[in-house]
Amino acid sequence: MPDLRENDGVVLRDDLPGIGLRRGAIGTIVHVFTRPRLAFEVEFCDRDGRTLAQVPLTPEQIEWPVTA
Repeated sequence: MPDLRENDGVVLRDDLPGIGLRRGAIGTIVHVFTRPRLAFEVEFCDRDGRTLAQVPLTPEQIEWPVTA
């Protein structure tokens, strides 16, 4: 697994319908958790930079690197 850090871009692997995010959404890591297990707080924004959601995700829920 790569060394993911704050400000790295990631892609959502699966839909999160409860918060309105779809597979393929691009987000930015805003915090890395190491305890009790590895997880990432990821912020998803719209095209105008407004935050749509900020959620904790496990490494299995994201893909990287972001290629656009």
